Amino acid sequence: MTVGLGLGLVVAWYVLRGLGRRWGWARRCVRVLSPWTARLHAWVLSAPITFTYIAVFTASTVVQRTSPPRLIDLLTKLNSTNLLRLGDDPLEALLTSAFWVADHGSGLAGYVVVFGTLVAWAERRYGSPRMLLIGASGHVFGSLLTAAVEKGAIEAGRLPDRIAFATDVGVSYVEVGSCAAAVLIMSGWIRLAGAAVMFVSVGLPVIVDHTIWDFGHLFATLCGLTAAVLLRMVGPLRKPAPLRTPLVVSTAADPVDL
Repeated sequence: MTVGLGLGLVVAWYVLRGLGRRWGWARRCVRVLSPWTARLHAWVLSAPITFTYIAVFTASTVVQRTSPPRLIDLLTKLNSTNLLRLGDDPLEALLTSAFWVADHGSGLAGYVVVFGTLVAWAERRYGSPRMLLIGASGHVFGSLLTAAVEKGAIEAGRLPDRIAFATDVGVSYVEVGSCAAAVLIMSGWIRLAGAAVMFVSVGLPVIVDHTIWDFGHLFATLCGLTAAVLLRMVGPLRKPAPLRTPLVVSTAADPVDL
């Protein structure tokens, strides 16, 4: 539904622009909406790493929702960072698991909103290379720490052996690590509000449910935060450029901004 809505809005916009070549009412609508679409266009271009990642995990979700459930269960298990896959091929497991949304793509809209707003804002401040390292740190080190705790718990008899084969994919690890980095560079009451949201979404489940996956999100958050602190020592934050219109196009009758 999320993907369909997005595509529908894009198609509707270009249909409206096409109608604007012949009808005045459509041309007036295009003129009113153009400043907003131009800002959206500029926002996307200003955070290329974030929006490329959104496109990739959205595409994988479309595959999940249009394929047989048993096939997707097998694919996500094969692309998981569980103990079996990490033992066989750790590099491939860590790489491929970063592009799958858990539970057959459940919560895709939420991921798109968080990445498209908060994480994109953080990328504009940190810069794309540092944001890539922060997200990767949350996913990679969060996954490895989770696996280490998981292995110790299995050996101590605190978790059943079947957990070693469980599915654990990592878009959420990238998300919480990146969000922690975003909260770090907020200020005033906004930082307090962001920290409170992070506690409720990451810390509280550890206290209440304390599943291995809850600890995984906590580890990913701390790893992303640590990476952000270290990378801030490398250099100051960027001052984002103003969101300017990246392109100018025109209809046959009247110039309008994209």
